Amino acid sequence: MKKLILVIDDDRVFKQLLVEQIADMGLEAIGAASWAEASIILAEREPDLIFLDFRLPDADTPQLVEALSPQFPVIVLTGFGSIRNAVSLIQAGAVEYLTKPISLDELEITLRRELTNAELRSRNAFYQRQLASRRPGPLIGNSRAMAQLQSMIEAVAPTEATVLIQGESGTGKEMVAQAIHQCSLRAGREMVTIDGGTLQETLFESELFGHERGAFTGADRQKKGLIEEAAGSTLFLDEIGETTPANQAKLLRVLETGTFRRVGGAKTLSSDVRFVVATNRDLADLSQSGGFRSDLYFRLASFVIQVPPLRERREDIPLLATHFLQRCARGVERKLTADAEKLLLAYDWPGNVRELRNLIERAAILAGRDERIRPEHFGPLLSRREHAVIYAFDHEPPLAEVERECLRQSLLRHAGNRAKVAAALGISERNIYRLIKQYDLEG
Repeated sequence: MKKLILVIDDDRVFKQLLVEQIADMGLEAIGAASWAEASIILAEREPDLIFLDFRLPDADTPQLVEALSPQFPVIVLTGFGSIRNAVSLIQAGAVEYLTKPISLDELEITLRRELTNAELRSRNAFYQRQLASRRPGPLIGNSRAMAQLQSMIEAVAPTEATVLIQGESGTGKEMVAQAIHQCSLRAGREMVTIDGGTLQETLFESELFGHERGAFTGADRQKKGLIEEAAGSTLFLDEIGETTPANQAKLLRVLETGTFRRVGGAKTLSSDVRFVVATNRDLADLSQSGGFRSDLYFRLASFVIQVPPLRERREDIPLLATHFLQRCARGVERKLTADAEKLLLAYDWPGNVRELRNLIERAAILAGRDERIRPEHFGPLLSRREHAVIYAFDHEPPLAEVERECLRQSLLRHAGNRAKVAAALGISERNIYRLIKQYDLEG
């Protein structure tokens, strides 16, 4: 499809000549001798670029440029060239300023360059929208645990401190990293992410630090690593607990000195990134057992954010469920029935928010055009009876930890009523008071 060019000029001879020359370039051109004529054309058609005369009989060109430039590339034409006029028009939004008479070569070079630039801007805007749609969503929740998490984010975000985010799989560690980035002084650039758990050792090193030509088989050209690509931004390193000792040592060097080398390179390069790292493993235990470098752990542990599992903030489940239902609405405004909400609240969510999101999306599909999400739409949960109790741990817990979790959940289910808890657990109320104090569950 041919690009459409609109020429607005009150000199009818020049306007017609320009329209014919543009048509000879394989483009479609249409002319208007006044802003009134141009307005009629613009109401019916959408040009890819506009040539606009500096002096029109029925409009103020600088004002027109300001109004048109957000939607169309505008090239201003004038027979009265001056640096002052050119500067004012470029500041108003014009992409170019040409003085009559215009040579055919200058016309074609300028026109094709600005059409290319306009297409690049359009593609960039599209990719920015795509990128924004793929960013982790906002942190959702009104619970005390989420308020504490938000407070930690707000405290550390404006600083340049390295942050270690710990939490079970599916709790939203990447969303926390994104929230830190968005509240930081580096928010003007996109956060760059690398997953330390899915890449082989050599590939991880190449992705993070880059490589020189000939560094290894297949390295036929120099490649900049993500540290360089993320300059001025935040680098989010997920699953840092899965990285090898060799790569941990190199990462420590970057954190300590702010310098690094590409794979196969001899040059020492400077980094300008803020590191935020995450793991679902206990790095303190790993460092003590030799599974993770202790010096790197101590460097990362200067500021640790613990993301709470969903079972520790059950009051956020209805809010999260509503959010996910809105995301997969498909034109239907759905709500949970009271029984469906009760079912979700009774489950312990070992897969955390990710599991909840997946189950909500599945339920929305099964519901079809039904506006109510019922318990039967949550097939995987139906096998769990209303009174079922589930204790989920990411490790094999000692007996005391199981006892504490049992008491904690019972207190939650019975809204802190100690007489009901005692009856449910089959022990005296006096013992309940003793255990609450022993396990620090007061308040």
